[in-house]
Amino acid sequence: MATSLPVERYLNEGIAALRRGDATRGRALLSAIESDPRALFPLAFACGALRDEAGARRALQRLLGLQPDHIPALIMMGDLATQTDQRGAAAYYQAAIANAAGQRDALPPELQADLERAAGFIAATSRDYEAFLHDHLAASGIRLSPATRRVEHAIDLLTGKIEIFVQRPSSFYFPGLPQIGFFDRSQFDWLPALEAATGDIQAELHAVMARDGDFPPYVATPADRPPPPNPLRDDASWGAFHLLRAGTPVAGNAERCPATMAALAATPMPRIDQRAPMALFSLLKPGTHITPHHGMLNTRLIVHLPLITAPECGMRVGAETRGWTLGEALVFDDSIEHEAWNRGDTTRVVLLFEIWRPELTEPEREALSVLFGAVEAFVDQG
Repeated sequence: MATSLPVERYLNEGIAALRRGDATRGRALLSAIESDPRALFPLAFACGALRDEAGARRALQRLLGLQPDHIPALIMMGDLATQTDQRGAAAYYQAAIANAAGQRDALPPELQADLERAAGFIAATSRDYEAFLHDHLAASGIRLSPATRRVEHAIDLLTGKIEIFVQRPSSFYFPGLPQIGFFDRSQFDWLPALEAATGDIQAELHAVMARDGDFPPYVATPADRPPPPNPLRDDASWGAFHLLRAGTPVAGNAERCPATMAALAATPMPRIDQRAPMALFSLLKPGTHITPHHGMLNTRLIVHLPLITAPECGMRVGAETRGWTLGEALVFDDSIEHEAWNRGDTTRVVLLFEIWRPELTEPEREALSVLFGAVEAFVDQG
């Protein structure tokens, strides 16, 4: 009759042997009880110390089959793969980092250091991979340029240089539209006329600011709805001077800015009863951060015409970050995650308004106008 091994004694003595630096004794003891999952990681460590990579891999593979989120095992598998399989090593390291998310500060310092080392390896491998792909294209006579910008974007996604961001409107999603953050300015033949009016619009803005001072908060608590979960709710650090609201000129504001209103009238804004267009001067004070969020619709684009720019200001749409240049409009899809900040010491102001997405056909725009009007009518009757 076979007698069972004293598992606890073998486990403790095996670990003690490793701590003394006796990997041979540790491997012998731990191999005898490798059916116990607790023995697998120290066994892998013993095998690694003895340059028995095959044995280390076997133990780690068995352990990860039982505990796929075992962070030290994932890191050790990555370490074993670094010389022969860089992409495989990166995959193990990425899994370790993903499993450590949310608990990083609670991990032992040595494991945190291993995770930092893993992140450094992933970054270096990504750079090597990107350079290899670019060199391969160049050797085939293909050089990336503005004409192949989408190819470059795809490479950035492939190598993990940027994340994938998609439209996630909070209210209404229209299918089949391209996932583009910032749009190319050449797509909008009306932009030059708008930008040519920058000086006149800027003069009207300065007159408004001289008379009114601060603008009302961009995000205000409504009287008949729950408070929006925005850190800048009722905070004039992000201010708004509305010119058009819910499709109607704002009395007391619009007539003070005739040049601005005329410039807006020449743009392809949606015109929907009780809903659109909207247009305003958007003010961002120093030290203010508009946290990442999504707009309500993906059937529109947002236009920023910078009127007062400041250093250390910028905005991110998806994976791309841009600053504001006086009189040079930005056009972007606000249904993709975006944020903005003013880390400088002076205020930033843009003219902000909405336009139809250029991909929407006239029949689609007509149908959407009726549909959105029906939404407002249903809300009103409720």
